[in-house]
Amino acid sequence: MATVTATRVPLLEREQVPPELQQLYDGLLKQRSVVPNMFKTVAHVPGLALGFAGLLKALLSDGALPGWYKELIATRMSVLCGSHYAIAGHSLSAKQKGASDQQIGAVKADYENGPFSDQEKLGLRCADRLHRSGWEIDDGFFARLKSVFNDQQIVELFAAASVFEFFPRFVDGLCIPITPAPGQG
Repeated sequence: MATVTATRVPLLEREQVPPELQQLYDGLLKQRSVVPNMFKTVAHVPGLALGFAGLLKALLSDGALPGWYKELIATRMSVLCGSHYAIAGHSLSAKQKGASDQQIGAVKADYENGPFSDQEKLGLRCADRLHRSGWEIDDGFFARLKSVFNDQQIVELFAAASVFEFFPRFVDGLCIPITPAPGQG
């Protein structure tokens, strides 16, 4: 891993962004008590910032799968990608949405022996397979998924795992610094 000491693209603060992004920043502050540095970077392209926000809200909110579980999938993918930024951010979000410290610790290491149901472990195995290759989801494995997840849950699971191949590479390639936890920065 390369050593980098500074972000490659300046972080934009609220007063530096157009009104539609000021509203986004305000919403993030209200929801998370902090504006993630990723958004302060992608704010250089307002349409992309709004698109990221819309995607992440739809993806990580409670839906067919609970938000805390999708945040754990995001954390797992971030671990597999080696992204300290994404691990920190999604571990915090998972905790805020109801995941236990034991669950968060387990997705960072040995989830097979962690405090998860068989269904939750199968979803985490799916994330691991998707990280290696989409082709690792063979018909037999998919049949196992279908035996415990409905179609909506499968789409959310695959979307969460797949999107968190992209975001860790985005933040790490641009050397975006880890967002301080609320009250620490």
